[in-house]
Amino acid sequence: MKEVVLECYGEACPIPLVKAQKKIEELDAGDILIVQIDHSCAMKNLPEWARKDGHNVEVDEIDDGEWEVIIEKVV
Repeated sequence: MKEVVLECYGEACPIPLVKAQKKIEELDAGDILIVQIDHSCAMKNLPEWARKDGHNVEVDEIDDGEWEVIIEKVV
């Protein structure tokens, strides 16, 4: 299992979502993708997409207005 960090601070939707979708394709089942974001629209869209695709998702607010969306690739 590996862990990959995708830093998307300062990027508005849909850029973090598109980057996460491309990066998750490169990972194996069980790998973790951590997407760092500071855009509230991405905060809603990223977890929604990942759950719909069947991945495990956790969201941590690491600072005021900054989040880490932690996605465990399942399939």
